[in-house]
This record gives sequence, structure tokens and C-alpha cells, in this order.
Amino acid sequence: MEELIELKTLLLKGDIKGSLALVDELEEMCKSALINNIISSAVILLLHLIKQQVENRTTRSWEVSIRKSELKIKGLNKRRKAGGVYLPLEDLRLALEEAYPQAINEASLEVEEGRYDANELETLVNQEEVINRAFSLISI
Repeated sequence: MEELIELKTLLLKGDIKGSLALVDELEEMCKSALINNIISSAVILLLHLIKQQVENRTTRSWEVSIRKSELKIKGLNKRRKAGGVYLPLEDLRLALEEAYPQAINEASLEVEEGRYDANELETLVNQEEVINRAFSLISI
């Protein structure tokens, strides 16, 4: 909110250069918030894909969670008024890669009822395969 008040002040003063710099900062803040939201949903998506891979099974609950995460990520990334997406495919892949370590940590509590710690679990998972599967689900 402070930034909007500052932007208004700069515009009223006629400081276009300062206003544009602040707009750039606001854009970066919005993009960062968007990426954080996508990563949060990606953690859940990856968590269930990891569980499926390691346990070699699935449940209806996992399937619903995967679909919910997929739809949420697609929705967050969709530009409603302008059309297109906020994050290009390469940035979506980077978000998945950033979410992966947290997903491993959380999966270590759930896979086979917490049988493995995160390091052990990581050796059992094909990271590239899990990320590729997640990527294929969220690619628009």
C-alpha cells in the first residue's frame, strides 16, 4: 500500500522517471508473490507424485490433490484480461525445481508412514521423472 501512495505522490509531482522505477518495483513484487503461490501449489503436486512413484500406487485422495494443484497452478499463471500466461514454460519448470526439495522433505513424513528421512527418500525418487510429469500436467 505504501508503494501506491508513493506512486501517486510521484505522479502528482510529475516525476515520471521515479514513477516508472516504482512501477518496475511493483511488477517485481507481484511476480515474486505469484511465483511463491505457484511454488506452494507445486510442493503439494510434487509431494503426491513422489508418493505415487515410491509407493508404486495411488489413492483417490492423491489423484484429487494432484488435479487440484494442477488446476490451481494453471489458474494462477493465466492472464485473464490480457490473455496468455504470467510465467513462460521455462520459469514454470524452474518453479518446480525450486519446490522439489521442500516436496521431498514433506514426502518423507508421508511415504510409507515416514519410513525414510529426506535424504534416503531422495535416493529412491527419480527427480527428473517426477518434475517432468508435474511439468506435463501444468503446461498450458
